[in-house]
Amino acid sequence: MNFLQDKQNAIISVAVCAVILGATAFFASKSGAADDKKATPVKAALTVTAVQPVQSTLPLKLPANGTVVAWQEAIIGSEANGLRLVDVKVNVGDRVAKGQVLASFATEQVNAEVAQAQASFAEAQANALDAAGNADKARTLQASGALSEQQINQYTTADKTAKARLEAAKAMLVVQQVRLQQTGVVAPDSGVISSRSATVGAVVGSGTELFKMIRGGRLEWRAEVTSAEMAGIKTGTAATVIAASGAQVQGKVRMIAPTVDSVTRNALVYVDLPANANIKAGMFARGEFELGSSSVLTLPQQALVLRDGFTYAMRIEPGNKVSQIKLQTGRRSGDAVEIVRGVKPGEQYVAGGVAFLADGDVVKVVAAQPPSPASPASAPKASK
Repeated sequence: MNFLQDKQNAIISVAVCAVILGATAFFASKSGAADDKKATPVKAALTVTAVQPVQSTLPLKLPANGTVVAWQEAIIGSEANGLRLVDVKVNVGDRVAKGQVLASFATEQVNAEVAQAQASFAEAQANALDAAGNADKARTLQASGALSEQQINQYTTADKTAKARLEAAKAMLVVQQVRLQQTGVVAPDSGVISSRSATVGAVVGSGTELFKMIRGGRLEWRAEVTSAEMAGIKTGTAATVIAASGAQVQGKVRMIAPTVDSVTRNALVYVDLPANANIKAGMFARGEFELGSSSVLTLPQQALVLRDGFTYAMRIEPGNKVSQIKLQTGRRSGDAVEIVRGVKPGEQYVAGGVAFLADGDVVKVVAAQPPSPASPASAPKASK
């Protein structure tokens, strides 16, 4: 019995020693592998250059949309009544001067009426002279008693009546002369013809529209801005207007509408535009109001990456590990992008190739290489 117990104890002791030796070997191998791993440096995912946020001065610009329209559009109509158009001298797009004849009506009928009025005026003038002479004679005979008081009054009344008829004939002559002048349709101001409805041979009535004209050829951009944006815009503020054709013009704010639309809550801003062949009335145009400038932190465009609809940059942490930082961006000026939120001065960010990096990657940071000078072979030769 003692022999069997001793044998069991010996077997247990051997098993325990085997377990201890196995555990020791296992932990020794793990420790060696860890030491080997610790001794092996982590390979950099990318070689990059670093950039820091820069304090920059960027212009403050307010974008807006609107329509290009005529500053003022004059309607030129017929002042004559019942006359026939015999000549139309201008067409749409023609630039005209103030007083220039645009169209002509037939003058035969009006000339005859002028001649008739002249004859009536001459007759009335002769009758007035005769009546004035008779009245003068009657007044000279008043003291002698050769004429009664009633006869003298008759001669005086006839004189006054003849003078009134003379004035009436003179007024009628002036009316016919004015009507003769109205047979020529003239431009009320300098400008550009924007519409024409006059047709040769048409008999038109008084007040019929014949032409429309952009006064002075002046155009304006009527931009819509919100009620909150109105406060930053003043009379004289510069604006850059870009038409749908791509043409750019510089303008200035002439006035701001005194009321706000009750439905859209937007206000109109009227911007005077210079004459430009590529800008036409009726065009849709976008533009920007220049409201000054401000100092902000910026990063170059190459340091930013767009992922899932958000903008990120890779900040270089101690040990050259990068962290993906979510940013809020603002204005852009060339390569510089305003960073509204997310960066601080003095931090270092990956300057380029951020699209190839992920959060937690290790990078190798090298100094940016200055531009190499031109080689002698590529340098321009001095002229003799």
